[in-house]
Amino acid sequence: MSLQMHAVGLYMRATSKRRFADPDGGGRMLAMPKRRSDPAPRTMRGLRVESETVDGFTVHSVTRPELDGFDVPTVIYVHGGSFCKAIAPQHWQLVAQLARELDVVVQVPLYGLAPEHHADEARHLLATLVDRVEADRRSSYLIGDSAGGNLALVAGQQAAARGVTGLQGLTLIAPWLDLTLSNPEVDAMEDDDPWLARAALHEVARVWADGTPLDDPSVSPLFGTFDPLPPVDLWIGDRDICLPDCQLLRDALDEVGTVTYHEAPGALHVFPLLPAPEGKRARTELIAHVRRTLAA
Repeated sequence: MSLQMHAVGLYMRATSKRRFADPDGGGRMLAMPKRRSDPAPRTMRGLRVESETVDGFTVHSVTRPELDGFDVPTVIYVHGGSFCKAIAPQHWQLVAQLARELDVVVQVPLYGLAPEHHADEARHLLATLVDRVEADRRSSYLIGDSAGGNLALVAGQQAAARGVTGLQGLTLIAPWLDLTLSNPEVDAMEDDDPWLARAALHEVARVWADGTPLDDPSVSPLFGTFDPLPPVDLWIGDRDICLPDCQLLRDALDEVGTVTYHEAPGALHVFPLLPAPEGKRARTELIAHVRRTLAA
């Protein structure tokens, strides 16, 4: 573990762990004002950013201007934030890196956040985006982190069930796979994770699911099917309460031969997004994997 990763862990334990460990923390998280979600102009320097409304929600498309007029694949990036927090600068930084280093359009759907919006709206929005690319006979690729990883995996499973053929793969960064948070292996992880705990997340999950049983695959994709899912690139740190469920997902995907698995020692939740050497290396490898998959 690098000094930078260690420092991030100390910071998160001091600023976030208590909120997640508080049973009343979920209600406070849901009630927090939603911050501005536009990308910083400096982050997007040299890139073209266009916006549209799809199914009532803003979708940003980011690409290099020299790709205008070319039929390039679409990478759909689904941000995390416990289903109730707006997209963060770290997400935009990864989006910009994807757009600069790949010959793609990166679409960023700003799905509706809890408590005003719920899982079914986000599922519908992602299905619309995947199906639009399919109708254009272009390749697509899904990337999601944390809560966004949940949504990306659900979108991939449902696209496979609809017979979508253009979805080439998924990259999941520390996905929240099971809204029940019932895996007993998580008990041993909570002390080691300096950032997350389950107590506050129970209320967030209940509100987000909006009456859907929490073990339904439409909100907890760990309970869904994985064949014929496209190949999955799965990233997780070993100081993350999402680790036990990611290991279950790895094992399920390994049975059908569709997973590349990365477990980083000492790394925190969504470590590829963090300002640490482990994050920088992961971003380089993650983008290279997307490039190879789309080229194939």
